[in-house]
Amino acid sequence: MHTITQRQLKEMPTRYRAQLINSLSGFKSASLIGTVSHEGNTNLAIFSSVVHLGANPALVGFITRPDSVERHTLTNILQTHHYTINHISQHIWQAAHQTSARYPSNVSEFDETGLTPEFKHANLAPFVKESELKYSLKLVEVLPINANNTQMVIGEITRIITEEHAIQADGYIDIEKLNTVTVSGLDSYHSTSRLSRLAYAKPNIDPLKIELCGTTD
Repeated sequence: MHTITQRQLKEMPTRYRAQLINSLSGFKSASLIGTVSHEGNTNLAIFSSVVHLGANPALVGFITRPDSVERHTLTNILQTHHYTINHISQHIWQAAHQTSARYPSNVSEFDETGLTPEFKHANLAPFVKESELKYSLKLVEVLPINANNTQMVIGEITRIITEEHAIQADGYIDIEKLNTVTVSGLDSYHSTSRLSRLAYAKPNIDPLKIELCGTTD
């Protein structure tokens, strides 16, 4: 098998290295984060770093890159303390990708991509109307990562909006039923095919397949 050393990594062209390293973590979540500024300008940006942090309280984090250029998502979150995270489905993945373009802060990615901002339930930040699984969050804290000047933004979930039929009896959300896509590297989008759900793992017991609804029958 081919081996790449740390020295070789450092000597690689910047974009090649970024694509290579971004591919190493495999399939990642593809999410649109919706925010609004104090002036009322809506913003929408794609992120592949959203991660579950805990269920009680319900915390989710994402990584924002160094502020060598304007980071409108982080700026808006720091101003308002509210934002939304929206799954990307198969019918909007190309529009979602376009939100990664560097638009000025007074230009809304919603307008530029044809996606629809939706303010529901008096939420202060816009949802993506076309998204089939979305949730709102309130900012908890921003943690600096000194090793590379990135930051982890941590929020607590305040509301979840999805199709009721996608939620199974045990609470599992069938994201395939919602046509959620995933991303690998910087720009490769994928649909998925479930192998199976597996029962809670216990020592000395072989993995047991369970039904989609969570039962063993």
